[in-house]
Amino acid sequence: MSSLVAALVLTRLDGGNATLVGLPARQLNRLQQVLHAAARLVFGLGARKFDHVTPLLRELHWLSVPERITFKLATLVFRCLHGTAPVSPFIEQLTMNLGADYVPALHPHFIPTTHRRTLGDRAFPVAGARVWNSLPATLTSQSSSLLTFRPQLKTLLFERSYL
Repeated sequence: MSSLVAALVLTRLDGGNATLVGLPARQLNRLQQVLHAAARLVFGLGARKFDHVTPLLRELHWLSVPERITFKLATLVFRCLHGTAPVSPFIEQLTMNLGADYVPALHPHFIPTTHRRTLGDRAFPVAGARVWNSLPATLTSQSSSLLTFRPQLKTLLFERSYL
């Protein structure tokens, strides 16, 4: 049942969540309610309607919605910095801001200034740089491949979220 819910619900929830950066808490709460309903569905009759969902999410090893967004955005920035991201104007703008000699271990991302807080702060170069700068240097500098970066990032976000 868990894999079926993950295939049907979580893929829809995660599909474009890098674009959800900066959404108001009210909108994120609606998405979080979908995640809670999916967790209750996985546990079936074992989870009652008014029981706390946090233990269920922890047992399923599912990140909450804000952490899922952070995970997706940090993964995309990692791929940009290592040249494995798909080519798009947003990614080219981020790499132009960083420069060709950028070394993630030595320099934090340059965060471009924005004139519009609601739209400008949600742009990929700004939001991506902020998320990347919020990660510990040990994670951003020691991970050489996506296969090592993603599990370490998920562990970090899981600990921030539930412990």
